[in-house]
Amino acid sequence: MAVSIKDNEKALAGARCIIQNWIEAKENEVLHFITDENHIKEAEIFELAAFECGVIPKITILSSDGVQSGEVIEKMKGTMYYSDVIIGATHYSFITTEAVEYALKKGSRFLSFPMHTNDSSSIFEREFIRMSPKVAKRMGQPLAEKITKADRVVVKTKKGTNVAFSITGRKAGIFAGSCTRRGRVASSSFEVYVPIVEIMTNGVVIADGSLGYLGAIKNPIELVFENGYLVEINGKEDATRLKKYMESFGDKEIYCAAELGIGLNTKSKCEGICYIEDESTYKTFHIGFGRNIALGGNHEAKGHFDIVTHKPDIFVDDIMVMQEGDIIK
Repeated sequence: MAVSIKDNEKALAGARCIIQNWIEAKENEVLHFITDENHIKEAEIFELAAFECGVIPKITILSSDGVQSGEVIEKMKGTMYYSDVIIGATHYSFITTEAVEYALKKGSRFLSFPMHTNDSSSIFEREFIRMSPKVAKRMGQPLAEKITKADRVVVKTKKGTNVAFSITGRKAGIFAGSCTRRGRVASSSFEVYVPIVEIMTNGVVIADGSLGYLGAIKNPIELVFENGYLVEINGKEDATRLKKYMESFGDKEIYCAAELGIGLNTKSKCEGICYIEDESTYKTFHIGFGRNIALGGNHEAKGHFDIVTHKPDIFVDDIMVMQEGDIIK
């Protein structure tokens, strides 16, 4: 379904924000905006914003089916690396393709910017993209350092979440939209993330935020973890939706809890409209399921998705670092 843009000027300002604040594009750099047929209007807006910012846009429009299979991306392997910056702005992410890895090795920068929304609105119009990457990094850095030095994280909420993760030997990182380093991947998500030890997650999460691509959680869902894997999904309609979605992967490894993420974007709202915005929202945490190789973990699966929950109390080696979603300084 094609995206509908309500306010062209607001969308244009959003595209400029990505170019100037996230990418920090220099004059005459080549920005390769790769999207699909659902986002042609946004491609036109990005092109106009690029010219206004003094950079050179290159626009590629792909078929949605080709992106999901990865075939059309791999065919671009020989040309993508000629760009200074590649913006992966298709409906779904293609960050894990070999073509992206090849371009990074050649010195390109890559911004993963999946354009998916559940209401066909434009991500360029959403307020969360106006969060300063530099401010988010300053917020998250102390937290990332504490997590990296620790062995264990426990998350609790007033609704009944009580879950423990092992992070021994794992390094926490920060995504904050920033795409300024050659040969590196950047994400449009604003978060502290850590690839958790894949066989050590135990406890219960009462999820009340969003189910990623599936949208908002209307009634809380109980998720039960044993030895790293999700073993029970209890609840009403949203629990049924989640079960069917996970079964659709046809891969038992999608049930593995592979990432802990903590939102840093104070302009985000977890409304179930845009999954990148949901998982970025300050005062939330999320568990990433499935693949975590790109985050520094060891787990392979046929996909990756996140479930978001509000207002966590987070303890790092028994020291509280977040209370009801607020970082303790």
